[in-house]
Formats: sequence, C-alpha cells, structure tokens
Amino acid sequence: MSKGTLFDKVWDSHTVGTLLQGQTQLFIGLHLIHEVTSPQAFAMLRDRNLKVLFPSRTVATVDHIVPTENQARPFVDTLAEEMMQALEQNCQENNITFYNIGCGNQGIVHVIAPEQGLTQPGMTIACGDSHTSTHGAFGAIAFGIGTSQVRDVLASQTLAMNKLKVRKIEVNGTLKPGVYAKDVILHIIRTLGVKGGVGYAYEFAGSTFEQMNMEERMTVCNMSIEGGARCGYINPDQVTYQYLKGRDFAPKDADWDKAVAWWESNRSDADAEYDDVVTFDAGEIPPTVTWGITPGQGIGVNQAVPTPDELPAGDRTLAQEAYRYMDLAPGQPIQGTKVDVCFIGSCTNGRISDLREAAKIAQGHHVAEGIKAFVVPGSERVKKQAEAEGLDKIFTEAGFEWREAGCSMCLAMNSDKLEGRQISASSSNRNFKGRQGSSSGRTLLMSPAMVAAAALKGEVFDVRELL
Repeated sequence: MSKGTLFDKVWDSHTVGTLLQGQTQLFIGLHLIHEVTSPQAFAMLRDRNLKVLFPSRTVATVDHIVPTENQARPFVDTLAEEMMQALEQNCQENNITFYNIGCGNQGIVHVIAPEQGLTQPGMTIACGDSHTSTHGAFGAIAFGIGTSQVRDVLASQTLAMNKLKVRKIEVNGTLKPGVYAKDVILHIIRTLGVKGGVGYAYEFAGSTFEQMNMEERMTVCNMSIEGGARCGYINPDQVTYQYLKGRDFAPKDADWDKAVAWWESNRSDADAEYDDVVTFDAGEIPPTVTWGITPGQGIGVNQAVPTPDELPAGDRTLAQEAYRYMDLAPGQPIQGTKVDVCFIGSCTNGRISDLREAAKIAQGHHVAEGIKAFVVPGSERVKKQAEAEGLDKIFTEAGFEWREAGCSMCLAMNSDKLEGRQISASSSNRNFKGRQGSSSGRTLLMSPAMVAAAALKGEVFDVRELL
C-alpha cells in the first residue's frame, strides 16, 4: 500500500511481482553500464546462453579507466585497454548504445545520462556503480548494483530487491556565501552518520533544495550512498522540467505535456507518511571539510579535529584509526593543513556549475608553489561548454592542469593517482584509505570552490575569505 511518497509511487508502478522469498521483482527503466562492472556480467550471460532482453534500455560509456591526459589507443595501461575492448565488443554484439571517447557524448556515467535527458522523473534506474543515487535528483529512484545484478538487469530488465523505508531530510533556509551543495550533504552525513541511512531511501525536501539548481541537487543525491542510504531523491518541480526540456532524450511536443503531468503525479503527497523525519537549518551549515577516513568524519573549516571525548563512544575507535592514518592530532585546527594535490572533478562535482564556481576563486590568482592542481570535466560536453566560456583559460593561467573527461583521481583506476603519503584536497566523494590510488595517500573532501582555495594557498583555507 502506497504511503504517498514518490519512492512508494515509483516502486509500486514498477513492481512486476513478489518473489517467493518476499523480495519485489522491480522493473528497471534505464540501465547504465561502464567498463568496470559489465565485462563479468556479459560473460555470465554468454555462459548461460542468454541475450540482453531490452538493449534499447541500456546505455554504455567509458569513464573509470580512461586516462585524462593521453587518450591515444591502445592505452598505455594494458588492463585498461582490455576493459575498453571488452566494452566495445559487448556493446557491438548486443546492439547497445555506447558513448566512446571522442564521440562528443562520452563522460562519467552519472554526468552524461542527466545532460542528455536520459534521466527523467518517475523512473527506476540501475548502474553497476555506487553513486547511481545521483539520478534521484530528478525524482527517479536509482540504485547502485553489483556485477551479478548487472547480469540480471541485462537478462531480465528487473531486479530482486527488498523495499526500503523512507526518511525525509528537510533543510530550510538560504545557504550563506561560500557554502555549497557539497557542504550540505557532508553536513548531513556528519550528523546522521555513514550508517544512518542503512535500510532507507532519503527524500531531500525543504526550501534549501527547492532553491538549488539541478546540478547542485545531483551533488546532494550523489552522496546519499555515503550516508548509508540505498538511494536519495528530490521531488521533481519546475526546476527539473526546465532543465530537461529540449534535451536529446526528453519528450517532445505533445508528449512533453503528457510527461510533465505524469512526473507531477509521482511527487510525494502533502500528507505522505514517512518512517522518519529529520530537519536542518541551512544557515547553520559551514564550509565543510573531512578530516578522517569516512565521509562522516567532517567538520566546519573553522573548527578543530574533534577530540575523543567530543565524540560518541561508538565513534572513538574509528577516530583513533583516523588520527593515526591522517597524521592529524585531536584538537588541531583543520584550516592550515598542508596539501600536495588538488583535484576538481568526479561524478559529485565535475559539472559545469562546479567548474564555474571553482574558476571564480582561481581567476586572477595562481596555484601555490609545489602544488599539483588539476581540473577534470565530467563529460566531453562539459569540457566543450567550459572551453566556450573560457574557464579552461582561467584555470591554466592560474596554474591548474586542464584535462579530458573521466573519473580521474576520484578512485584512481587510471593514471591519476596520489603518490606515497601525499594529501589531497578533493571534490570527489570518498576519503577511504587508499581511495585515490596510493595505499597510504590521504584525502580531504570539500567543495570545488574550497579545493580551488586550497590550491591557491597550499593548505586548507576558508573560501569565504576569497569571495
């Protein structure tokens, strides 16, 4: 029985049936694939002599392993080249649309689907990548899935899933200058914890999200998974529809009005029932930086690394591990922490508005001596648009490297890696041990504008002082 939330409405409308063990067999409207989690899935299909059931509902791109400097084929990395060839062959054999390097539409899977209008309200979306929750910004319910589930969707266009509870996270008010969508989601995860969302879908609501553009909303939903939620979404509204109208795969002409009516019908009802409701005041959210080894270990840029007695008892063991790994002392101010590498990009913050905000900070300044700073557009379209606006010149004149589209140093399955104990100011989404390519490398998560500020100063710096 629907509780009147968007999650329940979309879930119910995509339910094929209930399996014997009680799971829902859920129809998946859009399946996104890339080179990392799909080769094994296609191999499993071949082993079972199965075909892709609905090739037109699957779209592929290459993002994780692509080099962002020299993209000449074959790639220098032989494993990356093998993965690339496997994806090319699998898409060709199964008649799947593939956005390859140089076609003008290649990029990070969670950037290209929204910018082309593939992602739409009321959809179910799956991808073999944990940050598929990004697409919930459009009022879709979108799940990251494992390789065996990629196989299942290719073969049946369905997933077996247990239904989630729904937590409403309401943020109201206007963000202060220097505070961005990235700070909002880091603040939420810091407060609720990295396991706080386990078993939940997060519905982000309130005036703060209503004021955000679609790219800011994508940043928030992207990191729902980092708070333990299986998906996160925002109800579609006029901001959503204006973003989608005219895009490649958006409905046209008379179909547009029908689509908007359908999208509106999926919005959560005013009297919808939630399993939990949490509220935040936007005015209290500061520019936020992670200090530890999970996205939940974050603090305001003007705050100090928490001492054990400031933390809940259950968080102290992990904090001790984080102090040692990060070489940060309890009570130490985070501002002034020296950095070596500054990375702007990823499926969290590699869109055009992210690059614009970072460019505002970089313009007229220069990267500090000894700092490696680089900018990686989230897609070929983003790169082209940024260059048309002259953002690439602003960055290069300020001493940043300007790269080709890809996931880059977010998880470093390519040539963009930290070395040794280097510490990175990163606009990506995870600060786990070894996440950015070095088993001992360290990551500080922050907004793109904060990364730009860190690059200019050579240390964690309050971006508000540069605005």
